[in-house]
Amino acid sequence: MIGKIFKAYDVRAIHPDPLNEEAAWKVGYATALFLKKQNNNQPGTVLVSRDMRPSSPKLCEAMSTGIRTAGLDVIDLGMCDTSFMYFAVNHLKAIGGVQTTASHNPIEYNGFKISGKLAKPIGAATGLLEIQKTAEGLDDADLLAEPTGKFETQDLWKPYRDHVLKFLVPLKRKIKVVIDASNGMAGRMIPAIFTGVENLEIIPINFEITGSFVHEPNPLVAENMIPTQEGVREHGAHLGACFDGDADRCMLTDDQGEIIGCDHLTALLANHFLALDESNPATHDPAVVYDLRSSKVLEETVRSLDAKPVKSKVGHVFMKAALREHNAVFGGELSGHFYFRDNYFADSGAIAFAAMLSMLGQKDTPLSERIKPYRKYPQSGEINFEVEDKDGVLATLKQDYADVAEVDELDGVTIDAWDTKGWWFNVRASNTEPLLRLNAEGKDAATLEKLMDELTPKVGQPAAGH
Repeated sequence: MIGKIFKAYDVRAIHPDPLNEEAAWKVGYATALFLKKQNNNQPGTVLVSRDMRPSSPKLCEAMSTGIRTAGLDVIDLGMCDTSFMYFAVNHLKAIGGVQTTASHNPIEYNGFKISGKLAKPIGAATGLLEIQKTAEGLDDADLLAEPTGKFETQDLWKPYRDHVLKFLVPLKRKIKVVIDASNGMAGRMIPAIFTGVENLEIIPINFEITGSFVHEPNPLVAENMIPTQEGVREHGAHLGACFDGDADRCMLTDDQGEIIGCDHLTALLANHFLALDESNPATHDPAVVYDLRSSKVLEETVRSLDAKPVKSKVGHVFMKAALREHNAVFGGELSGHFYFRDNYFADSGAIAFAAMLSMLGQKDTPLSERIKPYRKYPQSGEINFEVEDKDGVLATLKQDYADVAEVDELDGVTIDAWDTKGWWFNVRASNTEPLLRLNAEGKDAATLEKLMDELTPKVGQPAAGH
């Protein structure tokens, strides 16, 4: 039963079946054993925190008790956004941290995002499978053991605020922003960090933490962005932002209420961070990491700034590893995660928001004009196809295009004929469903349309909703 709650990057399931307090205790106990092993079998402190879901307090408490029963000390940070945890693990030099959250999932879901030292993510390839195996081996008798680790609480909101605001360049003009907190942790985080920032006016939407969601807390779904878009147009705002449930991701709109693609936003922010980094003598070969599904305009932009573009597999585990490997100043993913070298190579919705305010606050140029040059090439967007033999389709695509394009297997299959035919595409398999995910781009609309007409029958049946 407990095996059902473990996913590729975290623990995630419906509460209370199959994710209940007993399962949470086992996750905590198994996580503590893993973190202790990573710490050369020495004792240490693990941080715990939670989002605003009704099930989060009891799940976090049970998980925390499991950690203490395994002999490690616990510091409870209370209710906060997930990026707060990444900061706190580094700030307190803890051996790990666990955030109780189900991110963007509906209210009946919950789960755990687990980090090790330096807030390095623990996913299936970096320890989560070992934690799962240990948890599956625990029985009811283990639950009766007494906790031996110490427990305390700490309020780190002031140092967290100070840290985030290091990324905010003082605003030289008044900036009006509409923010949809999605009834999630941004409703706590935004007031705690950005209240009192000079020249900043925030128009809040869905800031109330009520234990339910007015709309699904997933800004990647276009309909969930509508309140932000309408708010920007109604109030004549310079910027719109919508955060997911645990506020580690944000999607932005320009001053016209148009949603900004995260690859285009990464290109724009690359300008900002590389310019700030010019004075850093430690960075001889600056790099920017990006999701391999991103527009070619992003790679072109990074090269034009005399920096190194680094493609990454999709997923925060891979993005963070690539940032560390290349000491990259910044990174961006299509999912709305943005990563920062000076934030311990971790992602932060709050810092991404602060960086965008910094850019807008320096000159009068509207965001719609700034982002326009990056909306250069037509894109398909991500399209899901129902496919039973995923490996077979990927093998056929490699074979069909091997003679006319470069084939890259970093993540799924990327077929690149940009220089010769003016198009590229990537097809990746879903980890959990019989789906293939297609992203394609062309130098012009006619080229992209021709590619899609040729490609679609090869991939499979478009899934419902596409």
